[in-house]
Amino acid sequence: MTVTVRKAVIPAAGLGTRFLPATKAQPKEMLALVDKPAIQYVVEEAVRSGITDILVITGRGKRTLEDHFDRSFELEHYLAEGGKYEALAEMRAIAEMADIHYVRQGEPKGLGHAVSVARNHIGDQPFAVLLGDDIMHERAGVLDSMLGVFARFSRSVVAFKEVTSAEISSYGCATPERVEDNLIRVLDIVEKPSAEEAPSNLAVMGRYLFTPEIFDALEQVKPGKGGEIQLTDAIKLLLGEQEVYGWTFRDGRFDVGNKLDYLRATVELALEREDLGPDFQLYLVELVKRRGLV
Repeated sequence: MTVTVRKAVIPAAGLGTRFLPATKAQPKEMLALVDKPAIQYVVEEAVRSGITDILVITGRGKRTLEDHFDRSFELEHYLAEGGKYEALAEMRAIAEMADIHYVRQGEPKGLGHAVSVARNHIGDQPFAVLLGDDIMHERAGVLDSMLGVFARFSRSVVAFKEVTSAEISSYGCATPERVEDNLIRVLDIVEKPSAEEAPSNLAVMGRYLFTPEIFDALEQVKPGKGGEIQLTDAIKLLLGEQEVYGWTFRDGRFDVGNKLDYLRATVELALEREDLGPDFQLYLVELVKRRGLV
């Protein structure tokens, strides 16, 4: 019998220190890409793939996340009174797109710990983990492809992308065995290795599908890099019990926790908008010429 993934976990308890002072009084997940907060792109990605039961792991100062996905009757009344029915429909759709739950992590003990607090909600079902800093463009089809792999093997799947040797120390890194195009079997995995110690250039890219056994592995993990409970270390333990696969891809990912990538995402997403793209493109061309860049 094929097991379908219907639940997702979005860890969103981080302090967002890379974007201070913008994140001093608002969650980094609520920073806008054009006119939509980053976390909404992540939720929409899950919903497009058929996942509508979503648990957001939050912390102190994250109440605006809950408010964003809740109904706002005052705003809806104002929009209705003003005849702004298109905006009204959009606001209602945000609140109705998924069944979203929230739980606080309590202490910032790392990504592995954040995922572990989802155990009561997930139970014995498979589930997805989508990191809020990683925005995946719809054209990349990363989550859909991973779900296809899970449907075939009923085993955990991790997203990977090739990075440079200078970048690998910022990511989890796999020892791969090629299965077929874009698909690997993970033989080993290590958290943030140095360029000299990295077993490959395949870096973990913020999308995971897990069997529920990952929770048992997380219970056994001791604090690792940075004194935190590392999700990568739990995957390494899981490898001792069952196979773990990796889906590799090339394009379509934005790390919006990185300022340069955040700007790149904003520009690319704006250019794709029918209401903004043509005029924005003309402006960019003019700007490049004015600055003598061509």
